[in-house]
Amino acid sequence: MGKSAKTAMSRRSFLMTSATMGGASGLPMGATVAQALTQDRPPPVGSGQWLATTCAGCTTFCAKQVYVQDGRALHVRGNEFCKTTGKAGCARQYLALQELYDQDRVRVPLRRTNPKKGRNEDPRFVPISWDEAIDLLADRLLALRAKGEPHKFMSLQGRYTRMSDVIRQAIPNIIGSPNAITHSSICAEADKFGPYYMEGNWGYRQYELAKVKYQILFGADPLSANRAVSSSSALFGEAMARGGAAVVDPRLSATAAKADEWLPIKPGEDSALALALAHVLLTEGLWHKPFVGDFTNGVNRFKAGEAVDETAFKEIHTHGLIKWWNSELRIRTPEWAQPICGIPAAQIRRVAAKLGAAAPQVGVWMSRGMHMNRRGAYASMCGHALSGLLGATDNEGGTLRYQSAPRAGLPSVTKYQDAIAQAGVKHEVIDRRGRLELPAMAAGRPGSGVVANQIADSMLSGDPYPIEVVLAYWINYPFSAPGTQRWEEALAKVPFTAHVTTNISELTWYADVVLPANHHMFEAWGINDSAGEGYGHLGLHQPLVKRLNGGVDVELGVPWLLGLALEKKGFPNLANYLRSEFVDPETRAQPKTADEFALYAVKRATQQIWDPKLNKSGDKFDGWEHFRKVGVWNSNRFAYRASWSNFATKTKKFEFYSETLKDSLWQHARRHRVSADEVLEKCGYDARGELAFVPHYETQYRYGSVREYPLLFVDHKSRLTREGRGANGAWFQANKDQDLGDEKWADVVKINPVDARKYGIRNGQQVRLTTVAGSIVCQAKLWEGVRPGTVAKAFGQGHWAYGRHAAREFGRKPLGGNNNDIIPVDYDRLTGSSVFSGNIGVRIERA
Repeated sequence: MGKSAKTAMSRRSFLMTSATMGGASGLPMGATVAQALTQDRPPPVGSGQWLATTCAGCTTFCAKQVYVQDGRALHVRGNEFCKTTGKAGCARQYLALQELYDQDRVRVPLRRTNPKKGRNEDPRFVPISWDEAIDLLADRLLALRAKGEPHKFMSLQGRYTRMSDVIRQAIPNIIGSPNAITHSSICAEADKFGPYYMEGNWGYRQYELAKVKYQILFGADPLSANRAVSSSSALFGEAMARGGAAVVDPRLSATAAKADEWLPIKPGEDSALALALAHVLLTEGLWHKPFVGDFTNGVNRFKAGEAVDETAFKEIHTHGLIKWWNSELRIRTPEWAQPICGIPAAQIRRVAAKLGAAAPQVGVWMSRGMHMNRRGAYASMCGHALSGLLGATDNEGGTLRYQSAPRAGLPSVTKYQDAIAQAGVKHEVIDRRGRLELPAMAAGRPGSGVVANQIADSMLSGDPYPIEVVLAYWINYPFSAPGTQRWEEALAKVPFTAHVTTNISELTWYADVVLPANHHMFEAWGINDSAGEGYGHLGLHQPLVKRLNGGVDVELGVPWLLGLALEKKGFPNLANYLRSEFVDPETRAQPKTADEFALYAVKRATQQIWDPKLNKSGDKFDGWEHFRKVGVWNSNRFAYRASWSNFATKTKKFEFYSETLKDSLWQHARRHRVSADEVLEKCGYDARGELAFVPHYETQYRYGSVREYPLLFVDHKSRLTREGRGANGAWFQANKDQDLGDEKWADVVKINPVDARKYGIRNGQQVRLTTVAGSIVCQAKLWEGVRPGTVAKAFGQGHWAYGRHAAREFGRKPLGGNNNDIIPVDYDRLTGSSVFSGNIGVRIERA
């Protein structure tokens, strides 16, 4: 290895030795260049093969095929058998190759030797064996159980396959902890609020670009960084030729550059625009009458400012339209919206007319720029209400729910929980979900959501209790969540953290044990499902190349190894669960190794797909090997309009007045012996009374005064970032200018030349951005593609760890600044979502 296993590796020597830690070169130490060249003969032509797998670079989870030759993954293409994305692709599929062969990947388990934890404290990691690493974790878990405190264990999940429930959920639940934490509340949880409380769909939506006639995209950028990038890249041109698109975004995104209307909105004011569009649709008689209904005498009575008699309108598949009009919509004219959202009234009317003319074949896209703000739940309702007015929900060319993929969920752990575990899981969850001020109402159930970023404050304060053991899987909260310093301070307090990761990241810096992760796309078993273009699909992840982490399938292998270690130490429950509940569906054999467990677990989860005796819908297969070769299952075609008047709401209708939200909000209120209005007041919303149950305008909360922080900050996603990763690839840095306005090998903030002149900023200059949350330094880029009064910056740069390309100096100096260092810590409390957008005041000055 070039270093003794007992010698602590410094931050610099880690990078120097990382490429050889797994014996990657295969050459003896001291081999000459000439010797190396003689051994590097190309493999025979045609000796490679295309193998199926799934990309996890975004939540479209595109089915892919990888060309593997002589044991190496060389090329990636779309899987022709997938009806969602087919042969289409995006930049992320190629960047995955650099992630796989990153020189700085962790290839063996590591143990911390420096007991002090802090950003300036070198962990001084030393290599250890997998058995040693797992034993250290097992001992800590058993120590918690011995004290009767298993609830002080927490698992954290980031990027995943669907099989990650074993490592995230089964382990803590069998040990005795309720703290199985996902990352969804820093992703796009508020996106689901409107669709659920209006039509009962707690999930994302799919779109039909092949059939859509017009689209409106609130903060969404599907040609670059949202879901469906592959299919959007292939189909957006013909969709534009068929109708057009309006992109609502303070920044000229890749999609806005192709659209026929760019609406450079004031950050966070999307709901004002959506309400004004809805107002025009009604006053101009442009709503989709076959879905919504009409006035009994056929005469349109929607007049600005005037109330309407509820008995005069007969709704068909909707509920509460007149209540919504009378309580809110009648005063939300384009002229009202113009000074709030910054979009001219004439443009609002023009876009509304296009929407009405194309109805019901309209795609209404929403993304975090619209609703990941302090009052974003209602912004989500405002946006989704347009799908209802236009009859586009679950309709041809419109906004469709996902088709579910038939897969087996996690087996029950109940009979494997002893008395200690049963008592432990009854404790309050560490993120405080369900408290009066944190309803987190996922799918209508108060306290069922997640408030991931709240955990740092819980850990720091010890409320509801301290955390003593952390198992973190593919997550990096000190970089990916607002208030990064809080996370560093919180992790420094944890007595023991094990981090499953491909690279030494900011979170790893505080770890006691590092477990080298697989790359989901090339080295691991797993499954993921998604939908698009009227089909649902489930894609298979499978190991295509030799694992570079010592051969362990981490997502499923770590639970297996941990189960064996605990069993040897007198606690067999986890091992018994894995052996008994995950047998091979074909042979009924129990797993005997980690690899067998991983294989059997995936076969079990997908048996309803590949087993001809169980398959009831979608693609048919001859058996497991047939499915493994194809690599993807497709559903039947989406059944348009099947949900109409059969929505999963209280009324079975599309609820403009949400009886479903009313019921959930009052459940939470009664639990805390307060009124619904008191819940809203405690959670920081404007609405009171009946207004709380309809899409309505909530004033934007501004972080920082206009005098101190005169501009507004716009955080956006890079087309090259694979779910927050990829920055350590040379291809990522060398192609960063593919994000409009950005520069290669740099971290830039885009500022309009009008503002640059006002604040004395020159192009290419180092500048400091300051908000109420903190400051970062990056490079200024003068660019007309950002709304005056705002600055825009892509998330992804600013690492001080992760590797030689991601950081300017690994472990010491970041390359640019991390957006999350300056985004305030706050939440949309009805969903638990972290704030990433809205009125975030910022000051720009020369650094």
